[in-house]
Amino acid sequence: MNEYQITTTPRHHQLTNINVWTPDSQWLVYDVRPQGSSFIGKTIEKIHVNTTEIREIYRGTAGACVGVVTVSPQLPVRYAFIRGPLNPDPQWQYDFHHRQGVMVSDDVPGVAHNIDAFCITPPYQPGALRGGTHVHVFSPDGEWLSFTYNDHVLHERDPALDLRNVAVAVPLHPVCTGKHHPREYDGEFFCCVVSRTTPAPQPGSDEISRAYEEGWIGEQGYLRADGSRQRRAIAFIGDTRSENDEVIPEIFRLDLPERPEDYAVAGDLPLEGTDSTMPAPPAGVSQTRLTFTHHRRYPGLAKQPRFWLRSSPQGDKIAFLMQDDQGIVQLWTISPLGGEVHQVTSGSDSIESAFSWDSTGRYLTFVRKGLVMVCCAETGVCRAVTAPSAEPVSGDAVVFSPDNSRVAFLRRTNGWQQIWVADTGL
Repeated sequence: MNEYQITTTPRHHQLTNINVWTPDSQWLVYDVRPQGSSFIGKTIEKIHVNTTEIREIYRGTAGACVGVVTVSPQLPVRYAFIRGPLNPDPQWQYDFHHRQGVMVSDDVPGVAHNIDAFCITPPYQPGALRGGTHVHVFSPDGEWLSFTYNDHVLHERDPALDLRNVAVAVPLHPVCTGKHHPREYDGEFFCCVVSRTTPAPQPGSDEISRAYEEGWIGEQGYLRADGSRQRRAIAFIGDTRSENDEVIPEIFRLDLPERPEDYAVAGDLPLEGTDSTMPAPPAGVSQTRLTFTHHRRYPGLAKQPRFWLRSSPQGDKIAFLMQDDQGIVQLWTISPLGGEVHQVTSGSDSIESAFSWDSTGRYLTFVRKGLVMVCCAETGVCRAVTAPSAEPVSGDAVVFSPDNSRVAFLRRTNGWQQIWVADTGL
């Protein structure tokens, strides 16, 4: 086993759960914050895994904190991350509904461009959002981004109406707002909410109160039952209600229009939302439930550890975590077409982390028994690529490099969360 500590400075380092490697598998990107749940980091950085050279990608200005960075999988290399409010004050602090996505390119380091536009004064504007965005993940072609969304307008009306949703940034055209409020700003992408939620789902129905932990399906989408290709699609977790009104997380699929111009076409409700309703999906977006686990001994997807749905590169399998009948958290897969779920792992020890696929779709990596594992998706056979250690491995992120030769992970070392890598042997 070969594992190496990459960062050594006495501070907390945080990897995002996906897209943390540059396409050449040479650099890892991260943010710096005192502890994982806080959001007071000031820099986005990258470190070379062989030389340990550190380069600053972006430094927050005007009191804005930054974090949760991902890398474009294609060239030119771009970095997307959250930025909190500029010049925060007691009335406008960092919160789920007060944050934005920004992007920095290697071509112009240190210069941030807004991903999403922000408009909170009527008339609300199609293509602009009214709240905060989080975990910005590039599509496999590097052209679009997905993220979760919380709404400022509804939060001000009643926080119970501010339901988390899934949204996308589409390269249609930049969006300019009227800037009738000092906090409004323009964005370089046309952004839309694409999931549908309701504050009080009908028990036993496919309605959901929350959409979250999304992932793009396939490098080229997935094959429909008739053999045609759905080019752009997203899987996400949606909170349903059982017949006894228990919250049951299930898997849903969003089929998205392929052409950017289609996102400017409203569906049955306004794209931009109203004073009392969330921004609504464009015409042509469909939301389909894939799992039905209410009848299981332990219904629903695993609520711990926190994880995100991740599709195989081929788009034929969506991986997720769920308890088996003994209450052990195992890794499972399901087709994007739905149907029966397939249990990949077995044994007496729960998976303890988020996970990722390798680029071939043959292997996944995660933490189990405190060890970083590489698991065959077909057989479920796992092997450890790290040795037992008294220093705990974090469950936040376990991510294959694009060339599959290494896995990046986080381990608390001498009191600080540091970035490590392990050779995979693949």
